[in-house]
Amino acid sequence: MTTFSAKPAEVTKKWVLIDAKGLVVGRLATLVAMRLRGKHLPTYTPHVDCGDNVIIVNAAEVVLTGRKRENKVYYHHTGFPGGIKERTAKSILEGRFPERVVEKAVERMIPRGPLGRKQMGNLRVYAGPEHPHEAQQPEVLDVAAMNRKNMRAA
Repeated sequence: MTTFSAKPAEVTKKWVLIDAKGLVVGRLATLVAMRLRGKHLPTYTPHVDCGDNVIIVNAAEVVLTGRKRENKVYYHHTGFPGGIKERTAKSILEGRFPERVVEKAVERMIPRGPLGRKQMGNLRVYAGPEHPHEAQQPEVLDVAAMNRKNMRAA
């Protein structure tokens, strides 16, 4: 018996819709990263983009456990000497682009490189409940029902 290796032409991608309202960020990010990479499929091939297209709505209403909302810090560098900047998770979630918390959590669970960047292109995150992908007829994935720890009251 030989090892199965999927070819890019053989891959069929599904569309999955996840409502992130009240979900724990890290637990949501691990499930989404697995879906984007295709590791939930028996035909998973490491060097092929065989994952699903994932749509996350209500990303502004995710929950961070413990005191991470106040204490978790996101850093970025401007490129100039001494140009390191920092923002807390609370300031991002209450700011203009709250979906970036979920995007960063998923991005950091995907391998860096050309394939990882392509797989991140299959992720769409929206702060509110509406999204423009109704034509793709996404299958709803109930993450809260998978494990009681996935859902947390704010």
